Amino acid sequence: MNLSVNILGLKFENPLGPAAGPIVEGLENMQFFNNNTCGYNVAKTISVEGAIVPKPCIAGTTNAIYNCELWSEHHSDIWINDILPIIHKEKKKPIVISAGYKEEDFRYLIPKLDLFADMFEISTHYVSEDLLPGIVRSIRENTEKPIFMKLSPHIDDFLGFVKTVIDAGATGIVAINSLGPGTAIDLKARSVLLAEQIWMSGPSIKPIALHRIYNIRKAFPDIPIIGVGGIGKAEDVLEFILAGADLVQMLSSALIKGRGLYDKIIKDLPKALEKYGFSSIEEIRQVRKTTIFKDIDTAVDNHPSFNEKCTMCMLCVKICPAGALSAAEKSIVVDKEKCIHCGLCESRCPVDAIYGVLR
Repeated sequence: MNLSVNILGLKFENPLGPAAGPIVEGLENMQFFNNNTCGYNVAKTISVEGAIVPKPCIAGTTNAIYNCELWSEHHSDIWINDILPIIHKEKKKPIVISAGYKEEDFRYLIPKLDLFADMFEISTHYVSEDLLPGIVRSIRENTEKPIFMKLSPHIDDFLGFVKTVIDAGATGIVAINSLGPGTAIDLKARSVLLAEQIWMSGPSIKPIALHRIYNIRKAFPDIPIIGVGGIGKAEDVLEFILAGADLVQMLSSALIKGRGLYDKIIKDLPKALEKYGFSSIEEIRQVRKTTIFKDIDTAVDNHPSFNEKCTMCMLCVKICPAGALSAAEKSIVVDKEKCIHCGLCESRCPVDAIYGVLR
């Protein structure tokens, strides 16, 4: 299976890379990703001054990461003089350098980082939207490299955000950043978890990320998009690409399960492609133009049908919100007067025995 992606004159052996965060902070972490099977490397967001991060700053559940992290804790001089020259010399794959946040910061940073970057990713997490054009111009004036602006999910007019940054000179979009601000409660400690204000990432935010990517791709069919937010397995990578992404990033699932997950996902990608009838990543990028973005019929009133895979586990009967399903001797009976054609039963069937409701 061909996992490679070619965009902007760069070849990526596969579409998966790390996302900017603690897992790519510093020399050893970047060397790890230089040597593992990821298709590209990413530097944690660099600003002029290192961030003062409150500790503890990260907590995890089985489905989410909570954090009160900021940008890199290293001063930019450490990145520019001690870390990036070594990574650049040892480089085995494209490097994305994340940077932030102010216009004056970029005028200082970008000329110094330009030598080491194949692409720039610009965090806008703490940036007022009216400052975006000036920020993009300040970066573009100091580099010819691709500039990807990272979208935060709290931005309501996200299509307006994309238009603003592309018109100002950005190349593409990274979608999305962590969701928040929010609050988590620690019952055992009778306290807030980590801090009064936290950000959430991981599998829990995947539908939000897919929504942004899908709609950005629909409105801007030709710009490059890096998808991030909820990836945890090979099938997620394929979903993000089918939704409109060209490359993808993962961070939180690796914090939950360990960084060996990157290699596992890449190893699993050929089997996932074969399972869903694709021959390559590039094929997904092509077929999405005529599949996922076609007009959708929202007036379908199909009742569930059952095939020979049914094990009579009764899950569909238990969960039907209309009470339309019941068990006969060796089959499930559908009350077509009660059935509301919702699709829940088909989506939850553990053996794919139900068909005919979902598109």
